[in-house]
Amino acid sequence: MAEGAERMRRICLHGPESTGKSTLGTRLAARLGCEVVPEYGRAYCEANGTNIGMAELVHIAETQDAMNLGASSRAADLGTEYVLFDTDPLITAVWAKMMFGTRDPWFDAFTGYADLYLLLDIDLPFVDDGLRVYSGADERRQFFELCRAELEDRRVPYSRISGISETRFDSALAAIGSGGSVT
Repeated sequence: MAEGAERMRRICLHGPESTGKSTLGTRLAARLGCEVVPEYGRAYCEANGTNIGMAELVHIAETQDAMNLGASSRAADLGTEYVLFDTDPLITAVWAKMMFGTRDPWFDAFTGYADLYLLLDIDLPFVDDGLRVYSGADERRQFFELCRAELEDRRVPYSRISGISETRFDSALAAIGSGGSVT
């Protein structure tokens, strides 16, 4: 294990679509001086469309995990304190549950958790960018609750991040600084 791996922390942004994960991730990475791994599922859907099945979701999760592991290795080699993931397989598991009411056993076998999850609240307005699916208030609430339940069921450390603009950013920084607590 590289020397930096002992102190490097993996932070994952988690939550429904249109909650500011990518924007927050970019800002946090700039502040923390670290890499942020982009969302592979977005790139996949941009190239292939959003009509996807369970096999595609597993592929997306496997690819995202490989990207996250690669970034973690680079961060450890560089002695970087943090690495940020725009997403990880846990959110893809939630997508499977939301889309199909079930999920492939691959998701239940996944154990490569981040050190801290930032659960982004649905208190931002929904922005339709052509790829997003669940815009209704009830759908957004259901998606958020599935996201929260995924983290709680797996007993991973997380902090709920709410607020607009600077409040959201400051809350995320505070959660990272404190190591996170379920709120």
